[in-house]
Amino acid sequence: MAYVPRLRDVYEKEIRANLQKEFNYSNVMEIPKLDKIVLNMGVGGAVSDSKKVKKAVVEMTLIAGQAPVVTRAKKSIAGFKVREDMPLGCKVTLRGTKMYEFLDRLIQVALPRVRDFRGVNDNSFDGRGNYALGLTEQLVFTEIKYDDVDDIRGMDIVICTTAKNNKEAHSLLSGFEMPFASKTAGDR
Repeated sequence: MAYVPRLRDVYEKEIRANLQKEFNYSNVMEIPKLDKIVLNMGVGGAVSDSKKVKKAVVEMTLIAGQAPVVTRAKKSIAGFKVREDMPLGCKVTLRGTKMYEFLDRLIQVALPRVRDFRGVNDNSFDGRGNYALGLTEQLVFTEIKYDDVDDIRGMDIVICTTAKNNKEAHSLLSGFEMPFASKTAGDR
């Protein structure tokens, strides 16, 4: 028997049926699902110290469970002392099993560890079913050991879905128990 992540199992057994009933989909292919999760970490001090990008890559690998790609400057900007092709951060795209496992760890472990956490913003949808949130420090993930951290780095997390609008995406993520600040979907 193949391993199935907990949230994928919840999606297939509960969320899909609830979404089909809520939005009256006639075709099962219309039902929104998770497409991918993109993690992005910009390293502010990378201009003066290239080792910071290497450390960010190590931390991102621990958090995501797969190796990230180093992002580089597209063009030189003299005011910021940035040269073309200079490493400035890293990003990773998660799909399939790793995507569901990361979302489970984000919702159940990492977000509750955020200082003064009152829920994630309901207004961070892009209008096409994608949700973005930012974390100010990587220490909320249990994979990162406090003693090994040389610098506090934030990261952007974008959850891409196949939903056509914000309301469908909100219902999908609510099914995964995403801790939204207000529990009402409102008029999206």
